[in-house]
Amino acid sequence: MRNISLTFKQFSRTLLLIAGFAFMAVSAQAQADAAKGEALFKANCTACHKIDARMTGPALGPTISSETDDKWLTKWIQNNQALIAAKDPKALKIYNEYNQSQMTVFTNLSDGDVANIIAYVRDDYKKLQSTPKTSNGDPSTADSGPSEVLIFSLIGVLIVAFIVILVLNRVIGTLEKVLVNRADLLPEELEAAEVETVKVDRFATIKRLAKNKKLVFFVVLCLFIAFGSWSWVTMWNTNVHQGYQPEQPIKYSHELHAGVMRINCQYCHGGAYKSKNATIPSLNVCMNCHKVVKTESPEIHKIYDALGYDPSTQKYDSTKARPIQWVRVHNLPDFAYFNHSQHTKVAGIECQRCHGPIQTMKQVYQYSPLTMKWCIQCHKRTNVNSKGNAYYEKMVAIHDVIKNGGHVTEAQMGGLECAKCHY
Repeated sequence: MRNISLTFKQFSRTLLLIAGFAFMAVSAQAQADAAKGEALFKANCTACHKIDARMTGPALGPTISSETDDKWLTKWIQNNQALIAAKDPKALKIYNEYNQSQMTVFTNLSDGDVANIIAYVRDDYKKLQSTPKTSNGDPSTADSGPSEVLIFSLIGVLIVAFIVILVLNRVIGTLEKVLVNRADLLPEELEAAEVETVKVDRFATIKRLAKNKKLVFFVVLCLFIAFGSWSWVTMWNTNVHQGYQPEQPIKYSHELHAGVMRINCQYCHGGAYKSKNATIPSLNVCMNCHKVVKTESPEIHKIYDALGYDPSTQKYDSTKARPIQWVRVHNLPDFAYFNHSQHTKVAGIECQRCHGPIQTMKQVYQYSPLTMKWCIQCHKRTNVNSKGNAYYEKMVAIHDVIKNGGHVTEAQMGGLECAKCHY
């Protein structure tokens, strides 16, 4: 019996080590999210790069896979111009190899976003390398490796087996104690003892553990840390609506209009380039196309009903018109001032930096957290281009006047602008 117990204990230790290594492997793979990296790659990189072929820029698959310094890659992707200005040898080599053409800086991407992109590129490049080619050069069906379901199923089987082994060890240990305690009984007494009902205190183990002060302190400390962490995360994310995706009265697909049809954002949201608000387009903008396109669609008929439009007579009846109750997705607090035109027209920031890959969304959701920390990080990373900008040229001239000892009024600094007070 003791030999069996020792065998089970040794086997359980081996199983525990295997489960530990499996968990570490899964955790290592989970450090970077390739799925998020794919969305970021398609939104920011596909205009100039492919995974396995050279376009405007190099093929990213072999380039990133051969580069082992992820910190340098992160700095290069976020702000390659800073590395070139600092005379970094790797940066200068790439810069000169591509005829000193400047790569777009992505200061809006966090370190985590860049790590996700790198993980996606390396993962997709490995798949392309492992995919066999047919005689025509097309990739044929190949084994893509074990799926996540299979991996987690194996881990689940290991955990269940480990629990069963622990239970069996406990049972064997109990039987050994019984044999040791009753080794002096005669065979007849053993038979009588087997018939007798043994009263067992089910809470004996719990009572014994409760008397262990160190264990009790450790459990209380873990509970305190867990509750404190949960409270902190809950309070920190209060009024943060990242991922918010409400149902709209009309199923409008940005993936179709901005992605497939390639309609420019300012065609519908013209206010984003000339005012504080991006503005929701009026239904007349929709009618520019849908007076003749997809007129049979039930969703388009919701627009007709809202305008009081009769497609058979092509006439409007204002008495039947009623506004559509759109549900706002992005909503900043009242005390936060944000001007779309300053960011899109003056700074030249693309809509995707704040709103994410809007051209891939069938239903719009809040992509960014829109917190103060998120805005401050973007402001710290974004370089200001003052050349050809009348506002900054005026500021430079005013600073020159101040340096020369001249007098500058508040009006010259823009103090008469209405939006300074009335916003």
